Amino acid sequence: MLKTEEDILALIRRDDEMMEILEAASTLDLPDWWICAGFVRSKIWDTLHGFDERTKTPDVDVIFFDDTRLDEAVEKEWEDKLRSILPCIPWSVKNEARMHVINNIPPYTSSEDAISKFPETATALGVKLDKESQLVLTAPWGIEDVLNLELKPTAYFMETKERAAIYEERIRQKNWKGIWDRIRVHHTGDLVD
Repeated sequence: MLKTEEDILALIRRDDEMMEILEAASTLDLPDWWICAGFVRSKIWDTLHGFDERTKTPDVDVIFFDDTRLDEAVEKEWEDKLRSILPCIPWSVKNEARMHVINNIPPYTSSEDAISKFPETATALGVKLDKESQLVLTAPWGIEDVLNLELKPTAYFMETKERAAIYEERIRQKNWKGIWDRIRVHHTGDLVD
């Protein structure tokens, strides 16, 4: 059973496909990079639900932080390089140093800062291989919610009605409960002034 960060890391280490994806991303040597969101959450929830087959994710989110190269074309170049290594993977590469403009919020200070501002605590997760090829996990909101099959908004998405509405819309659009029926979805309700 999954109980600790080390349990999650061991789970990923045993998954040859995930490790191959992480190794491919590490070849780019991007600054402050992570593979995040559904890549990590889906593996955990698939395991906790006892699924024999991997849930298909729409993309593999590779994020990095480089405030010296803010052109979106750079991200497309990195995606092309990753596709040349693993063409069957739906790569999505984003420089978090420019994403605040798209999201209309104050600038992020790092990739981990960006992950901390993801809509759901169970999605605010990232993994990478460090310079010594050791697997590293970041979980700014902890791992309890993802391990307890709880879908909750991050504090950042509870700060305004607009963000709370985005969280609620993601719940509707993503239909996670339809995939992982044991998760408990928490709604923002009247918690936002």
